[in-house]
Order: sequence, then structure tokens, then C-alpha cells
Amino acid sequence: MLKRFPAYAAASVLFFHAATAQAEFGRPYLLIAGSSTIFPLASAVADHVSASGKIRKPKVESTGTGGGIKLFCEGTGRNYPDIVLASRMMKKVEREECGLNGVNEITELKIGYDGIVVAQSRKDGPWNLTNRDLYLALAKMVPDPKCSGSCDRLIPNPYRKWSEVNPALPDRPIVVWGPPLSSGTRDTFAEDVLEAGCAGFPAMKQMMLANEARFKKLCQSIREDGVYESEPESSIIDHIASGHGLGIIDFGVLAKHRSELVAAPIEGIEPTYESVKSQRYPVGRPLYMYVKQAHLGLAPGMEAYLKEFTSDRAWGDEGYLIADGLIPMPAAERTIELEKLKGIVALAEPAAAKNGKKPGSRESKSASKAKSAKEKGARKSHG
Repeated sequence: MLKRFPAYAAASVLFFHAATAQAEFGRPYLLIAGSSTIFPLASAVADHVSASGKIRKPKVESTGTGGGIKLFCEGTGRNYPDIVLASRMMKKVEREECGLNGVNEITELKIGYDGIVVAQSRKDGPWNLTNRDLYLALAKMVPDPKCSGSCDRLIPNPYRKWSEVNPALPDRPIVVWGPPLSSGTRDTFAEDVLEAGCAGFPAMKQMMLANEARFKKLCQSIREDGVYESEPESSIIDHIASGHGLGIIDFGVLAKHRSELVAAPIEGIEPTYESVKSQRYPVGRPLYMYVKQAHLGLAPGMEAYLKEFTSDRAWGDEGYLIADGLIPMPAAERTIELEKLKGIVALAEPAAAKNGKKPGSRESKSASKAKSAKEKGARKSHG
């Protein structure tokens, strides 16, 4: 006669396996790195999820999107982030680097929206900027102004005043403060604004059609002659609030400094909560979180953190993350992301119970690489 295995005993076994696997993992907290834009959001969730005392407070590091993805992709195990925050999509080359290091199973979660604004002091008169204005002011190489409209000769940026870029703009030196090269904010601004302004020149549009890689490299490169300066966010705010130049900042930062700063419309559209959410504003963007599936069930509090971040009380229409700059997604989009999350949390049984190997070990890395090679071969054989 078969004996029934009590439910509480089964639960105890699962708990034991989870606790054992997490102990072997060797890090008693969740490790998150990445975008400085998402850092305040991720930190707020860390505070909420640890307030119950059930898990240790996750460690959130502001490394910039590029820097965070680099750390995330270096491997699996206690020394590498469990989650990376990104203010742009992960690039193909970054995913390939992840794969080379055995980080093959990654889940992308869209968490909301943000806008990038060109801010100025409220003491200044209103500016109206176009993509062309910003491209000519900030690009490293621009079409030679002595050429006709069809000329494809590029020269180092000669413009020093805004009035030289556009006579309708103030006769003031071009001074712009913004994020560093590793920032996803800078990547998005270069792609959405500088590229658009660059493509407005017929010769550059022809280049885009003929050689997209060259077009992107030339159009997205920001000048390095002192006109554009990379600064920490707090310093950027100080500079522009005092009337010393313009600043490229996040919509959420602008919202917290409305008494000092105002955003210039771009292409005639002001950045507002609604224009960013509806994606009418030309420099709105989705924000992302990338989850390392190999760490599910191992990194302490990982599932609890993901569930809290994607709860209505956090990322919903009236969630607490709005105060930190998040523009929530429409309900239908949130439902799609929640379905993704349900799929990966279901995989969160302890890795030790699956194969007895710790992530990050030589054996697990070799197996992961072998699996990746097998999958690539299968994809090739299927065209």
C-alpha cells in the first residue's frame, strides 16, 4: 500500500533544497547593476521588498547601462549581477558576449517608459529646438556648410554659437552638459535625435541607404572639443539651473526640479507625462530589466524582488514608482510582461536540485557553452 507524503513534508523538502542551493551560491543578497536612470526605481523596490524583514535588502549599483550589461555578461555565479537595468535594449553584440561567457538564458522585461529632455534654466526665454539644430550643435562631424545641399563632404564641427546653427536661436555659445559614453541615455539621444537630424541632409540620407553602419557611426558621434561635457546628474542640474548651458537629462529628473528647470520642445512637441507615454514625444523610450535565469532559485530574494517590481502598487498607474520618475506602461503592455515573468519564475526551482552543480562552476559553464553550440547548430540546420 502506498503511503501519502504529507504536503507539509513536501514543502519542507523544497524549502530545504532552496536554502541549501542559496547557501552554496555564497552571496546572501540579490545583486543588481546598470542604468542610472532606473537606479532610483530599483532602489525604491529594494526598500519595499526588504521592509518585511523576510529577505536581506538587495544591493543596487549605478554603473550605467553599458557598464552594467558588461558585468552581467561576464558570467554566472556569486560574482556577477543577477539582474541588469537598461535604459535601452541590449545590443546584439552584448548578447553574443553573454553567450560566450555561458550566460545564455536571459529574459527581457520592459518595465515602463521615460523621456530624454533638453533642459534649460527657467530664467531663460523659451527655446524651440529641432533634431537638425541638435545634430549641428553636437555632432563630431557635420556636412561642410560651404557645400551645396547635396555635398557629402564632412568636416569637424565648426559651430560655436547656437545662432550659427539656426539664426532663430540665441546668439550664445553652445554649451551642453550630458551623460557619459557608457550611458543608455546618451545612446538613445544619439540614435533618436542626432541620427534624425543627420538624415535630414540629402547626402547623409543617401549614405544611410548605402551604408547604414557608416551612417550611424558618423551621425551618432558627439563632438569632443569641450562643447559637450559629461557630468554627474547633480552637477548637470547645478550648471543649467544657473543658466550656464543646456542639459540632457531624464524626464523624471526634470519632474523633480520643475521650480528651476524647463524642457525645450523638440520638433514642436513638449515632453509631458502624456506625450511620453503615448510616444508622441520624439525622445521617449522604454526601460528594461534583464534577468539571468541561471540565478533563479539561487540568488536570495530574486523572485520576491521581481514580483514586487511588477506589482500594481509599484509599476501601476498609481504606483509608488511614479514618484521616482517612472511613466507606467498601458495595462495591456504590463499584462504581456507579467506573462513573461510567470514563465521564468516557474523555472525557479533550485539549480542544485536540477543537476547538482553550482552556477559559475567550470562544469556548468562547459555544459552551458555546449548547449549553446548545439542550439546554434540546430538553428543553422533549420535555415
